[in-house]
Formats: sequence, structure tokens, C-alpha cells
Amino acid sequence: MKKIVLAFDSFKGCLTAEEAGQAAAESIKEILPDCITIVQPIADGGEGLLKVLIENTQGTYINVRVHDPLMRPITAQYGICGDGETVIIEMAAASGLPLLAISERNPMKTTTYGTGELIADALDKGYRRFIVGIGGSATNDAGIGMMQALGAVFYDEHRPISGTGGKILSEVRQIDLSHLATGLAESTFTVACDVNNPFCGPNGAAFVFAPQKGADTETTQRLEQGMQRFAKIIRSTTGKDVEKLPGAGAAGGLGGALYAFFNASLRPGIQLILENIGFEEMIRDADWVITGEGHSDKQTVMGKAASGVLEIATRQGVPVLLISGGIDDEEILNAAGFRGVFATTPGPMTLDEAIKPEVAKQNIGRVIAQLCRILS
Repeated sequence: MKKIVLAFDSFKGCLTAEEAGQAAAESIKEILPDCITIVQPIADGGEGLLKVLIENTQGTYINVRVHDPLMRPITAQYGICGDGETVIIEMAAASGLPLLAISERNPMKTTTYGTGELIADALDKGYRRFIVGIGGSATNDAGIGMMQALGAVFYDEHRPISGTGGKILSEVRQIDLSHLATGLAESTFTVACDVNNPFCGPNGAAFVFAPQKGADTETTQRLEQGMQRFAKIIRSTTGKDVEKLPGAGAAGGLGGALYAFFNASLRPGIQLILENIGFEEMIRDADWVITGEGHSDKQTVMGKAASGVLEIATRQGVPVLLISGGIDDEEILNAAGFRGVFATTPGPMTLDEAIKPEVAKQNIGRVIAQLCRILS
């Protein structure tokens, strides 16, 4: 065994992608001391995208005061890639679900305003090329908050709307884009989506994701009605139809707003990341690739990070193993092409115990050690 590439996503609520990969690497070294191991953290457009792209390009971070999903002041980061030109924005840094307590989750109130403030700060500094990761949002405002922060004015039938959040979706009748921030017209946006859901409909932002963000059944229905109405306003304002566009429903419709108002290209986040870090070249002479995430099921093969790794490795003829804290839908995962799928959490063990960082590292190390004995 000469070389193993460890391409791990984060074990959410437990370990960062780098911590999980390092735990695996340490275990490999104990069993296969002569094996070259490369730890390459990955992300699918949500948590970790900023860190992966900035650190792989030797970029820099910028701190800025913005507003969180409930319009409370916070400090958030964005980054400038090593090329000195490309801005990396992780919308979850300003508008993400982890910024809220469970009792605070309410997509009728939460806003993407802070994400707009991150973009505005970069524009003020003269940057014009943006990559925006839109996973992990706390919002379902279709990007209205972002647009408000960038100078757009939304009107009801009589006057400008002063509120924020998903509750104003159904109030909008007209959009004034004449005062957008300087530089937007010359800027390019690439959006890293972690899902491919359309803007609205049965598989759209509200029905699929709003319940995870605190919406009950009645609220979800109201948000869906607002999304349908707002999609028509977008079409009449920009000529862009986002209703069924894959990825437009990501981050509660933020993907659709970026596409419609800024002509952004929507791409699976993992594809974008793997291209930017040169993953195909990295694994060219590898014997194995091991990828991992906090939980794996049928959604893993629908554009998540591990499936992107599998796609590239398969083209290169490199076999891929998948390890996760928990595994469901094993047959689907195996049919997708993983040579094996392995749960790291032994039974019986409670979730509270399993997500303790040191316990999670030990569990990863234990499974990797057993795999190395087989591979050797």
C-alpha cells in the first residue's frame, strides 16, 4: 500500500473535516507506517467551503461586522483566494442555522441580510469575482434580505416594505433595483449549492427544508405560497424563471435570487471545490480514497460531498471506501459504486456520547485500523 487520500467532509456538530481526516491518518500510520497519506478536507457548499478554498489557495480571511439571521450584530468572515481576486463567501457565516438556538428558529423571521453585507463589504474593497457557498442556511426569504443589504427596495401595493424574513415574501408587488451597490453590474457570481431543489413546489425550498428551520405545517404552507408569488415577481422583474430551476431552492431560495438578479451560475458545491483544489490530479496515483461524513444515506448520492469524490475517483479507476458516523440505505450506497460503507459508531452508544469529539476520533481510528488490516 503506497498512497491513501483521505477526503472527509465535516462530521457536523462533532468534528471538522480536517479533524476527522487527521484522526484517520493517525490510525493509518500505526498500521501502515510506510503508506503516504494525504488529508484533504472537502465540503459540499455548506460548512467548511470557506476554510477549504482559502487554505488550499493560501488565501486570507477578512472579518466584518454584519447582522445574524435575526438582525443581531455579529462578526463574520469571508475570504480572498490566493489569486488575490476571488472572494469566497460562506453564507452560513452570517445567515446560518448554527447561529441560532433551537428555540429561535423561525424562517418567517430569519433573513439573509448579513450575507448581503458580506458581499457589500467585498464590493467596497474593489472585488468583483465571487464564489458563494449557500449551504446551512437558517432562512427561507428567497434572498430578499441579501438584496435589501445591497440596495434593492421592495414595495407592497403602496409603499416600501421595511420588514425582513420569509413573512414578507407574499407582500412584494414590485422591486426597485436602481440603487444596487456599486460594482454589482461588473461582478461575476458562482454559487456552490449543496442541494439541487427547485425554488418552489413539492420539492422546493419551503416544503423540503423549512421544517428543519423551525416551520410548522401552517408556516411551511404560507412560505410556499410566498415563494410561488415571489417567483412570479422575479420573472416579471428580471425575465428569469426560477420556479423549477435546480439549485434555486438552496438556502431557502437564495440560489434563485443570485441566479435571477446577478446572473449567477449554480453549481454543485462539491464539484466546484474538487476542481479548485486539483483533486483529480491529487488521486491519480492513489491506491485508495477514503471519504467520510457524519451520516450517510440515499441523499449522499444526490450531490453530497462523498458522491463527488466517488465520481472523480471512479473516472480515475481508484476505489473508494465510505465511513460515516451512521449508515442507512447501504444497498443504495454500494450500488452507487462505493467499495464498502462502514459506520464508525459502535453499538450500543448514545448519540450524545458518539458526537463527543474525542469519542468520534477514537471511533474513526478504530474503523480505519480494521480497514487497513484488510487493505494490507
